[in-house]
Amino acid sequence: MADPSTYRPRPGEVPDQPGVYRFRDPHGRVIYVGKAKSLRNRLNSYFQDITALHPRTQQMVTTAASVEWTVVGTEVESLALEYSWIKEFDPRFNVKYRDDKSYPFLAVTMGEEIPRVQVMRGAKRSGTRYFGPYSHAWAIRETVDQLLRVFPVRTCSPGVYRRAQSSGRPCLLGYIDKCSAPCVGRISPEDHRALAEEFCRFMDGETGPYLRRVEREMKAAAADQDYEAAARRRDDAAALRRVVEKNAVVLPDRTDADVFGLAADELEASVQVFHVRGGRIRGQRGWVVERVEALDEPGLVEHLLQQVYGDNPTTTVPREVLVPYLPTDPDGMAAWLTGLRGSKVSVRVPQRGDKKSLADTVRTNAVQSLSLHKTRRAGDLTSRSQALSELQDAVELTESPLRIECYDISHTQGSHQVGSMVVFEDGLPKKSEYRQFVVRGEAVEGTDRHMDDTAAMDEVLRRRFTRYVAERDAARAETARAGDGSPAVDDDGVPLRSGPVDPETGRARKFAYPPQLVVVDGGQPQVAAARRVLDDLGIDEVALIGLAKRLEEVWLPGEDFPVVLPRTSPALYLLQHLRDESHRFAISHHRSRRAKAMTRSVLDDVPGLGPTRQAALLKAFGSVKNIKAASVEQVAAVRGIGPRTAEAVLESLGTPVATDDDATDAGAAGPDSGTTEHLAS
Repeated sequence: MADPSTYRPRPGEVPDQPGVYRFRDPHGRVIYVGKAKSLRNRLNSYFQDITALHPRTQQMVTTAASVEWTVVGTEVESLALEYSWIKEFDPRFNVKYRDDKSYPFLAVTMGEEIPRVQVMRGAKRSGTRYFGPYSHAWAIRETVDQLLRVFPVRTCSPGVYRRAQSSGRPCLLGYIDKCSAPCVGRISPEDHRALAEEFCRFMDGETGPYLRRVEREMKAAAADQDYEAAARRRDDAAALRRVVEKNAVVLPDRTDADVFGLAADELEASVQVFHVRGGRIRGQRGWVVERVEALDEPGLVEHLLQQVYGDNPTTTVPREVLVPYLPTDPDGMAAWLTGLRGSKVSVRVPQRGDKKSLADTVRTNAVQSLSLHKTRRAGDLTSRSQALSELQDAVELTESPLRIECYDISHTQGSHQVGSMVVFEDGLPKKSEYRQFVVRGEAVEGTDRHMDDTAAMDEVLRRRFTRYVAERDAARAETARAGDGSPAVDDDGVPLRSGPVDPETGRARKFAYPPQLVVVDGGQPQVAAARRVLDDLGIDEVALIGLAKRLEEVWLPGEDFPVVLPRTSPALYLLQHLRDESHRFAISHHRSRRAKAMTRSVLDDVPGLGPTRQAALLKAFGSVKNIKAASVEQVAAVRGIGPRTAEAVLESLGTPVATDDDATDAGAAGPDSGTTEHLAS
């Protein structure tokens, strides 16, 4: 590990101008590329106190052995140079975007003498018009099949085209009028190119003129009593409408925009983009981003736009680019995109209206994509087996941890503390075994604060494993109940099952299954607290680790240094899934308790009045105000409420206890008719 001070530039060497810089490792390989408005200020930030740097930045500067820079004239030039260097050197500490699948495009090879319509994947080629991307290749083929009725453009491969030329006979599509057959001279190359250009204009969103033209031809043929031609044009118009209807109108006509959504965690981010052309969604695309670089969301967006529009020079840059966060340098990014498009491009965050709604939809897709990416890794049998095996080796277990329990604490500034226990068996969540805990610890003496996280973790684990020890001992006692050491049997002589199943009820005991591994959310303090609990209870058959969120480090009890799993390790993904699930479960419980506390009723202060009788009172009287206006007899008449409870209710509400003679008129608030005559009868 290198000391950054050994290669720090001397004062005054770094210019105070825009530019791009590169960090190299001892072997000369470029490991990080960045840009800056002021090279001096940016590079100085890397050589401050190393403990103040982001953990990933710490790793980068200690891996590097030298730094160099290049001055440019403008920020737009620095953006372009940074992108080109990232593509050239592929630095390990820069964000890497990898497509979560190879998306197909509808392509028209306008660079050929006889343009061809086809499905294409991979890198884009110069001279080819692209439409999409589409989710599935069959969606493109359905679209092309409909459009060939009106725009019979060539779709055959070069080999088929050459054979048709040499034989003088067109292929099947030429015989059924879904190809204009330029191979046999039915149409000239110029006219075929004009046909391909019309196809492209229709795919670009200019659908109205062609629909109107086909309908005019249909009516003209019908007026001439050429009903066969009219029927063909009618079917052509229907085919065009089906193509148009498949693309939902989401924004006003003529709106061209790319709408991006982002969902991120500590290690990865999911990006989705909807391509809107002519107000319709023409395609969707997604990436999974590995956050190897210490970037916030604006930085991620900036790198995303660089790679989306810089990867393929033929990619059409729309008039609007709608993003969830403005890039770090929005003006420079807009200027760069404007240069690629050749006309003004707007980069902004939608704030209201249809565009905001669509942006929310795209973000929802990004959230789902990230969740799916993680669950696919966790759900795959091979990956799960590999994850459990790696985890066994990493924490030095004697057997694979087939049952893992993970614990987390959630609170708001110490209030409404709750704990969660989630269970994974064979690498998959077992939600029937999840448990929630309300932390009962008293406030810290002399303050209004509750226990800290380590004390709360102590309480949660102690309660869980105290129950486990009690049920384990009870099961052992049942096994020895026969008196001679042999297993106990029922009336039919069948041995009773000891352990996790209660022989009296036949049901599984709640806490009787011990885990092979306990994971706590936190570092050394949380692990130490959990270890004390297990030691106090005499439990030595359960392994224990902690997962520290800041650096995703695995802490073992009594160790001064953590275990660092590779970022692509299936074991790390499994632990992250565990931790995220326990955090989600704890947060949902905490929010529920907090919501209940915020809606606390004055009836909660009445001794002996639980939620069921509170609900009965409110149903009978309609409101607390009506209860205060009622007499003791009226309140006591509610089912489940006796005279003594009725007096306690009214006293708690500050109402003098009244009889029927002096009760105020509560209108229709009474449980039946609300009248004293009815009660007296």
